[in-house]
Amino acid sequence: MLHYAVVFFVIALIAALFGFTGIAAGAASIAQILFVVFIVLAIGSFIFSMVRKR
Repeated sequence: MLHYAVVFFVIALIAALFGFTGIAAGAASIAQILFVVFIVLAIGSFIFSMVRKR
């Protein structure tokens, strides 16, 4: 999931360099959403593994 966030971030940067603001904004928002989902899942997984070990 983090890989997809990085890919969309790179697409957003490349599109911004060429001036495609609509594409850049779309790719940046997708990357942001995927990054937040990744963080939430990573924290949930960490907490779940800590509770399960007890």
